[in-house]
Amino acid sequence: MGMSAGGGSGNVKADINVTPLVDVVLVLLIIFMVVTPMLQRGKDVHLPKAQQPKKEEQKGVKEDPLILSVTPDKKMYLDKDGFDADSLEKELKHQFELSPGRKILLKGDETLSFVDVRTAMNIARKAGAKGVALGVEEVKDK
Repeated sequence: MGMSAGGGSGNVKADINVTPLVDVVLVLLIIFMVVTPMLQRGKDVHLPKAQQPKKEEQKGVKEDPLILSVTPDKKMYLDKDGFDADSLEKELKHQFELSPGRKILLKGDETLSFVDVRTAMNIARKAGAKGVALGVEEVKDK
């Protein structure tokens, strides 16, 4: 007979087909490469470096802070939206009306002077912020 039903010699073929595994891993890699840049909130700035930044303690479940970014060209952004000083204060007041006591994380570029960062802090204070946390990049000792 020209055809066998597979039971003739009793040998089992135990090869692993790696191609589907590689396909799945490559798809996951592409998904992570696309999604990871979207996870960053606020405008992209180069944060100043700090040896031992103070870690903020989380008490209970709190909502995410508002991300206030100041770019090297001294433009201010709340999350990804650009504002001038007056409109930023109005938007912050609106945000604090919606959720009083919400924290602000200020991300200032490392090339800015203290005066530029202090201006953003004053706007936040005028809008009703109780406190402003400064974003820094932690430098690990080798």
